[in-house]
Amino acid sequence: MIRKFITLFTDVTKTGTKIPKEEYLTTGKNIIIDQGKDSIAGYTDRQKGIFKEVPVIVFGDHTRIVKYVDKPFFLGADGVKVLKSKEKESNYKYLYYALKAAHIPNTGYNRHFKWLKQININYPGFNEQKNIVDILDSLTRIIKVRQKELALFDKLIKARFVEMFGDPISNNFNWNTTKLKNITSKITNGSTPKGGSKNYVNSGVMFLRSQNIWRNHIDSSDVVFISEKTNLKLQKSVLKNNDILITKTGRINTQNSSLGRAALYSGKDNSANINGHVYLIRLKNHNLVLPRFLVTVLTGEAYRKYIRKVCVGGIDKRQINLNQVENFPIILPPVKKQQEFISLIQQVDKSKFENIVYLNKTLSSKILSQIGDVIRD
Repeated sequence: MIRKFITLFTDVTKTGTKIPKEEYLTTGKNIIIDQGKDSIAGYTDRQKGIFKEVPVIVFGDHTRIVKYVDKPFFLGADGVKVLKSKEKESNYKYLYYALKAAHIPNTGYNRHFKWLKQININYPGFNEQKNIVDILDSLTRIIKVRQKELALFDKLIKARFVEMFGDPISNNFNWNTTKLKNITSKITNGSTPKGGSKNYVNSGVMFLRSQNIWRNHIDSSDVVFISEKTNLKLQKSVLKNNDILITKTGRINTQNSSLGRAALYSGKDNSANINGHVYLIRLKNHNLVLPRFLVTVLTGEAYRKYIRKVCVGGIDKRQINLNQVENFPIILPPVKKQQEFISLIQQVDKSKFENIVYLNKTLSSKILSQIGDVIRD
């Protein structure tokens, strides 16, 4: 039997409660689900407003990511659609796999829910749905085990850094050191254009905010854009390839503090900008410190502790000021040794990427073989 999306699902997003990304905790009583790649984006100790009518399907309106959620949860920021079945007895796992198989065109940072609403779903009897889910769940469990194995690579990288360079704050390996301002051509924060979010447009110049600096990389799942005209007014913080971004403000009440998160911008020159909660750090040259090495230093646990120690502000929300950033102590091991470490990171990243792509393709092909094509009208 073929069923239309609109006859199977109802959008109940408005009944959920949203948690701003800067308030995510690394541990807590309740989970937060957003439109990013991670199955759980973070945690919160809040109780009021939790969404309890589970299971549900969560769809990332910007990212096109589909998630099955069977525990009470809070929503993470915007761009999430929460879907309930109109059928009294539904196999939500089957619906989840069916939506994962749907081809939704990528139209950039736009809303994609309109495309999802146009699909038709193969909808066999309940027993057949259960058999299909059992097969796909078994494969998913195997993939999760492989993904956990891949996560061990991150621990390897951290251990290798300490082995090669020691603690970058105490400098127990006695490297030459300098202040950050001595090796940079620019350190500045961005600006929030007058009118704030009213300046955001559907496409244009990428405008990165503190929530986009996430887990040592640029998270584009919640990115916004400004027009070329607005960007011309914010020239001091226009980004170039290999610029380093670090969050200026945030909370320090968790190990994964939103203050002082850093990431390397890898993109075309003059194609992105930042708001007032993010610092831009641009190296003079790469003869002393390589950009990716510096990001590794800034995102290590030693530096996280250092930033929490020197930051200023209130109990709940703090910031690092420009003078503090300029005077960050930076170790200067030989560039050849830095490159050796970066080569290891690149090898690990390549291995992780290839394995994840392979695993996702394997699951996708299996879904298609069990469910068949999910097509649009």
